[in-house]
Amino acid sequence: MKDTYWKMIANRDKAIMLARRQLPELVCDAVNLEGINFTLPEIQTLLDGVTIGGRKIVDQQVALNQSETWGTMFGWLDNGEFELSIERACELHAIAARNEALEWGKFRSGGVTIAGTQYMPPAAQELPGLFKEMLLEAQNLLDIYDCAISVFLEMARNQFFYDVNKRMGRFMMNGILIDAGYPAINLPAKRQLEFNQLMLEFYETGKQQPMNAFLRSCLDTRMVEIMQEGI
Repeated sequence: MKDTYWKMIANRDKAIMLARRQLPELVCDAVNLEGINFTLPEIQTLLDGVTIGGRKIVDQQVALNQSETWGTMFGWLDNGEFELSIERACELHAIAARNEALEWGKFRSGGVTIAGTQYMPPAAQELPGLFKEMLLEAQNLLDIYDCAISVFLEMARNQFFYDVNKRMGRFMMNGILIDAGYPAINLPAKRQLEFNQLMLEFYETGKQQPMNAFLRSCLDTRMVEIMQEGI
């Protein structure tokens, strides 16, 4: 599966390198989107192993969980072990949602709601089958970014876990992209309002195109230029 829009040259080593260099930004934006207002220098300090004075330990742990999840992802990517599967998603959730979700490391066992919308996610017993359907639909898409974004959106809409669903969707989306040799999409916290509005519309309608266009617009153009080198 290729990038048919920007026509970047796939390069796994380069995609992994870019994501590693982007790690503090990825973690900073992820926690800010959850209402934890760390600055980028604070995140860089925290990832260097130094606690931040005046900041809640629980908030710092959320950020460290994000970093550790990325570390696990990078290990899989380095060893060719990443795959889009229930097992891998649950392994990552066990780290990303540790001490934050009602249950972590497994699909939810009961019902949930989504604030701001009347849409009801599917019942817990439907989730394994819906995950498999999601994989089949994504694999039939021709463009790698359409595939990865579709997985993020369906993971968010189906709410496979009690919490940390959007973060998990982004992890799997970016795992797909990097594993295929393309740069990750980082969602800037400064675009949170636009993101939230579009996601509420998506929950209601299930129509992916507006969110697809939004997420593509979040891809750093510098990354595209780096991946296009040699064309």
